[in-house]
Amino acid sequence: MKIFNARFTFFLAALAIVCIAAVSFRKPLGYKNKKISHMFFIAGPDFTGIIGENGEISWNSGKPGARDGFVLPNGHVLICWADEVKEYDNDKKVVFNYKKSAPANELGTAVRLENGNTLITESGKEPRLLELDQQGIIKAWIPLLPETDNVHMQTRMARKLPSGNYIVPHLLAFKVKEYTPEGKVIKTFNTDLPALGGRASENWPFTAIRLKNGNTLITLTHGNKVVEMNPDGQVVWELSNDDFQTKVLQDPCGAQRLPNGNTAIASYGANEGIRLFEIDRKKKIVWSYKRYRVHDFQILTTNGKPIKGNPLK
Repeated sequence: MKIFNARFTFFLAALAIVCIAAVSFRKPLGYKNKKISHMFFIAGPDFTGIIGENGEISWNSGKPGARDGFVLPNGHVLICWADEVKEYDNDKKVVFNYKKSAPANELGTAVRLENGNTLITESGKEPRLLELDQQGIIKAWIPLLPETDNVHMQTRMARKLPSGNYIVPHLLAFKVKEYTPEGKVIKTFNTDLPALGGRASENWPFTAIRLKNGNTLITLTHGNKVVEMNPDGQVVWELSNDDFQTKVLQDPCGAQRLPNGNTAIASYGANEGIRLFEIDRKKKIVWSYKRYRVHDFQILTTNGKPIKGNPLK
């Protein structure tokens, strides 16, 4: 997933150029004082699809309630709901589909890997990571250790690392664990640290993103925080509602580190007001979106220019 193909790049650029930014914006120096507008994918309870830079719907999956998803370099859209994962091609034809293996199970992740496989988390009596090829054949099965039988709270956004290991947040364990392909836990990031308020603060890890500098960005849902931890598990950057005049962070779920160093965050619990926003390293909100609720997302363009490379989300 290195570059957008010509067809999709043209689609993004053309749609973004004709749009007038209707979402909220400010003028940070990082954007050379330009008004900010984004095109982005939303996986949310009310809508799952793509929002153009004018704030209007440009693509609709027709099925709300998604948990995770990506717009792929070839223009296809890969989406995870609790019950199934689907990949839509440019004509909206389903070209990949996986359904949960038991009625009580829940799916929580869908990521297209560089080898062409799709990474999926399936919570249940036997919580696991799966890698499936395009024909739906299981190529890898990694057992998970969520430390709870609560299916809904076992795990969320898992990601595969360049090393071949997997990074997986476990909410009620208050841990982000790094697993080898054999299922061995080789590193743990604890989110119930005293400095973060301990377990009483309910800092349930939801999304964990390994950054290019080796640190890990983690959203903490009920704790209403976002933290960046170094490889030793120490907090080197923290965002909380103490950094704002209002409670902007309301059950933060999805996050994305952008190429300019800014961070976009979804406030899933916001029933009104800001539901998705971007901050700079000084914790200043430079862009926000207020229409549909957002569980997870992917920023696709900024001011008409596609976000290149593998998205850090």
